[in-house]
Amino acid sequence: MARTYADLREHLTRLDEAGLLQRIDERVCKDTQMHPLVRWQFRGGIAEKDRKAFLFTNVVGAKGRHFKNWSVAVGAIATNPEIYRLGMNVPTLDDIGPAWERAMANPIPPRVVESGPVHEVVITGEELKGSGKGLEGLPVPISSPGFDAAPYLTQTCTITKDPETGVQNMGTYRGMLKSSDRLGMMMLVSNRAGGIEHWAKHNKTRDPMPMAIVLGAPPLVAFLGPQKVRNGVDELGVAGALAGGPINVVKGKTVDLLVPAEAECVIEGFVDPEYLEPEGPFGESHGYVALEDYNCIINVTAITHRRNPIISSIISQVTPSESSVVKRLAFEPMFLSHLRDHLGIKQVKRVVMHEPLTNLRRFVFIQFERGAPRAEVWRALQGLLTLQAYVGKFVIAIDDDIDPENADSVFWAMSYRCNPIEDTKVIPYRIKGHGPRQEVNPRPDSAMLIDATMKGPMPPLALPKREFMEGAKALWEKLGLPALRPESPWFGYDMGDWSEEWDRNAMQAARGEWMERSERYRQRRAKGVEPNSPVRGQEET
Repeated sequence: MARTYADLREHLTRLDEAGLLQRIDERVCKDTQMHPLVRWQFRGGIAEKDRKAFLFTNVVGAKGRHFKNWSVAVGAIATNPEIYRLGMNVPTLDDIGPAWERAMANPIPPRVVESGPVHEVVITGEELKGSGKGLEGLPVPISSPGFDAAPYLTQTCTITKDPETGVQNMGTYRGMLKSSDRLGMMMLVSNRAGGIEHWAKHNKTRDPMPMAIVLGAPPLVAFLGPQKVRNGVDELGVAGALAGGPINVVKGKTVDLLVPAEAECVIEGFVDPEYLEPEGPFGESHGYVALEDYNCIINVTAITHRRNPIISSIISQVTPSESSVVKRLAFEPMFLSHLRDHLGIKQVKRVVMHEPLTNLRRFVFIQFERGAPRAEVWRALQGLLTLQAYVGKFVIAIDDDIDPENADSVFWAMSYRCNPIEDTKVIPYRIKGHGPRQEVNPRPDSAMLIDATMKGPMPPLALPKREFMEGAKALWEKLGLPALRPESPWFGYDMGDWSEEWDRNAMQAARGEWMERSERYRQRRAKGVEPNSPVRGQEET
């Protein structure tokens, strides 16, 4: 079948060729070792660029079961930005944002084909039931051993269909294995879109809801699971636009849904339209363990897969994680476009979502060109809250000399460029969004907008000028001292409140000629002034 996109296997080959795939042929337990092993990439001080995808080819369960002919890929979609870029099939990281903008605006409908690799093996009926069969025959990992109540499907592309319009929706929802032919699934009610909205319509008619859970989708399809698109738009169409050609789809074996023909595995079934079952606990992407909730029940009617299939699983939970990288690289350009292109705030340079521990949505930094009008700063702060209800609890405006990826740099701006009584505003009645349940405080959330930009000229940053720091760095390296990793700011620079005379004096001092001004200082003596009085104001009077 002609196609313009890579499937998961081709993507893994590309990662391997780029040195971004760690193949593990040693026996690894999916229930106790697999996710903790990959998790160390995110909690072990390994630089983001050095994180890799993992492919486990010798998978066992806690009871010793060997999942022969199955492999598990963990972290294969967005463990670091370069892995994500290869999956997006774009030349540079800077091309990711424009690619998403074009795709959102120009979907390409999927192409229906008669058959595909995902139907090479079809399991239905009694073959789904019993020990070691059905869902129990899949090497689904436990994401947070010690807290999760069961193995969980995590990197899902869950397909449902609006019973009124017939338009399909695809979202990423967690799926708890419960028996060989039954699982529980959490679809976020506060979203009021996609799968949960379809279920609400089926709940009214009491008709079971067809569902297809795609595992190991082509990367360009997998990226759409956690992405937010307009209501009524089929995510497979946006994936086709990313690919530059239609996504091949086949009709499900037991459900009237279209699924990616080159997926590794698809679980088909029907969601109970009335009853819910306890689901959880599960370590969630907001960084806390989600406790038991009543959630949907899916009765499995078929499992289809390729020969020698690869189950894909995502590293989520506490950020940074794979799930936060996949969101950040898509969300940041989307919010930048919203402010700069849709709202016309041209002074905005970057939008950065804080990733470690806070999971992107809580702290958002808007970086401005130096001297942006305060009215535009506040228009951007308030405008950011209008794109997605869950994004923006603390939204902070900063200048272009502040590194938004360095929290200390942001704290520095807040310390000296922000007067809380004038430069902050609290916005009430915000949706809490995805986060830990806090029954002691069930009220609506709020947001704080902070203007930490300079309101006027300030003295230079108290570090040596750039040329002196660069000279010292060359000497450092010549002496063979430990490798440096410069942290912004690493040199001093002018911020407006600095005169030519002071600059001449400083350069004169650097040449060892500071004593030449001795008599001049004597001539500038004054009496009748308070200690600590600014010289500039006194001499001008």
